[in-house]
Amino acid sequence: MTLRLRHRAAAGIGTPFLLVHGLSSNARLWDEVAVALAAAGHPSWAVDLRGHGESDAPKSGYDTATAADDLAAVIDALGLDRPVVAGQSWGGNVVVRLAAAHPKLPGAVGLVDGGWIDLHSAFPDWESCERVLRPQDIDGRPADAMRQWLESAHADWSATAKEATLANMRVRPDGTMERRLTIPRHLDILRSMWDDPPGPDLPRVTVPALLLPATGPDDERAAPVHRAAAALPAATVRWYPGSDHDLHAQHPDLLAADLLTLVRAG
Repeated sequence: MTLRLRHRAAAGIGTPFLLVHGLSSNARLWDEVAVALAAAGHPSWAVDLRGHGESDAPKSGYDTATAADDLAAVIDALGLDRPVVAGQSWGGNVVVRLAAAHPKLPGAVGLVDGGWIDLHSAFPDWESCERVLRPQDIDGRPADAMRQWLESAHADWSATAKEATLANMRVRPDGTMERRLTIPRHLDILRSMWDDPPGPDLPRVTVPALLLPATGPDDERAAPVHRAAAALPAATVRWYPGSDHDLHAQHPDLLAADLLTLVRAG
């Protein structure tokens, strides 16, 4: 199996970054963050996880533990020395598992509105979770309709971020879309998140961790963030009140500046 990487070289030889997208997303959402990191002298690699983006889509392995092992294999293959590993949404959960299961690989972790997602605590049973979070079947819809929706829903995002979001789908020759990550595989990952929440892993993360939630400290959604920060041995929280879940798309420069603090911390 081959995972596709997007590499952003830097003039300096600073600490490298490995950037991990969320569920049904892709590496391109990190492009503008990677530009800012490279400008600060830090090379970066953003990975398309299996079944996502332009990576291979094997029949199995759509779970948090396998995704973390895939990241470990990427770090080893690239020869990265204690990189800062940042993950968004489900990617944050994957990064937590990586740091817990492979403690010698990351030098620090950035958790971008994820890493504390616990579906088992959020829903009374798996059937309720699946019913609420099952993605829409958008295969066959016009790609132009998605572009129009992105323009209206995310007017503050750059054209780069909007096109990166559109890349979560393939555009067929007839101008319609299809999901890169199929709905059954999406549900496999959701079921893994239900069965395997990050709580037990958090105390095992020995490296510095920066939590970057898209909420404020007093918001009702902040309780899991506070619990995760308390469980992590070395945690800092940088709040983004009133922001979108896709912080790396909405605030790439600000997010990059925050992630760079992990270089000093690690």
